[in-house]
Amino acid sequence: MKTVDLHSHSTFSDGTLTPTELVQLAEKQGLSALALTDHNTSNGLKEFMEAGKNSSVITIPGCEFSTEWNGKEIHVVGLFFREEYWSEIDDFLELNHIAKMNSNLALIERLNKAGYSVTAEEAAALTAGTDFNRAHVARVLMAKGYVKSVQEAFDKLLNENKGYYIPAKKISSIAAIHFIKTYGATAIMAHPLLNLTPEEMKVFLPEAREAGLDAIETIYTEFDEEMTKTAISLAGKFGLKQSGGSDFHGQTKPDIMLGVGWGNLKIPYKFYKDMLGCSKYNKS
Repeated sequence: MKTVDLHSHSTFSDGTLTPTELVQLAEKQGLSALALTDHNTSNGLKEFMEAGKNSSVITIPGCEFSTEWNGKEIHVVGLFFREEYWSEIDDFLELNHIAKMNSNLALIERLNKAGYSVTAEEAAALTAGTDFNRAHVARVLMAKGYVKSVQEAFDKLLNENKGYYIPAKKISSIAAIHFIKTYGATAIMAHPLLNLTPEEMKVFLPEAREAGLDAIETIYTEFDEEMTKTAISLAGKFGLKQSGGSDFHGQTKPDIMLGVGWGNLKIPYKFYKDMLGCSKYNKS
C-alpha cells in the first residue's frame, strides 16, 4: 500500500532535520508523499519544494497555524499553498510572531530569575527560522543538564501551569480557516482529540465547517484505536474528509518516526488525493 505523511516539521520551526533532509528521509521510508507543515511559517517551503524536484516523493507545501477557540488551543494545518501565496502566510501571522516572541522572551527572563541560565541567543541558534519556541528552550535546558529530556523540560518547567510560560494570544481558529481557504489551500484540524473532547468537537466542527474546514486528522501518532474510531465518526457526522500525519519533529520527539509514528502508523495515499482535491493547487 502506498503511504504518505501529511504532518511534519523541519528546522524552520521546532524540528531537527532540514527540509532537504526530511525529503531524503521520506525516500528512505518509502513514502509516496510528504507535507512540510512548520509552525506558523512558510520559510522552509522553498528548500523543501526544491528538494522534491529530484525526489520520488511528492512534496506538499503547508503550514501549521497555532490558533484559539473558546480559550482552547487548536492547531489548523493548511496544505497545498501555491508558491505565490507563501509570503501571505507570514504577513497574516506577523502580529502572532511578535506576540509569540515577547512571550518566549518573558519565559527566559523568568527562568533566569529562578536560576536557570538560558539565553534567547542559545535558543535561536537551534532554529533555521526567525522565531524560537519552547522546544528550543527545552533543548538548551537539556544541553546544560537541567533536565534529561525535552519532555522533562515541559513537564517540570515549560508547561503553562508551572508559572514560567504565559502563552501569547493566538489568532482565532475560524480566522485561520478563512485565511487558508481564501488562498485556495486545504484546511485541516490537526490532532483534534488532543485539543478538544468529543463533546467540544461537536460544538466546534459545525462552526469550523461553515468557515471552510475540509478535514480532520483521523490517523495520528498519539491516537489509540478508540480515538481513531471517534475521529472517523466525527468526520463522517460533519461531512469532513480524513487526513493524517506523524507530526515528526526529529530529535525533538525522538520516539516518533517519519511516516510511521510510533511504528504502526499507515496513512493511505487516498488521503493525499482527497486533500489535494479540496484545494485549488493544480487549478487555474
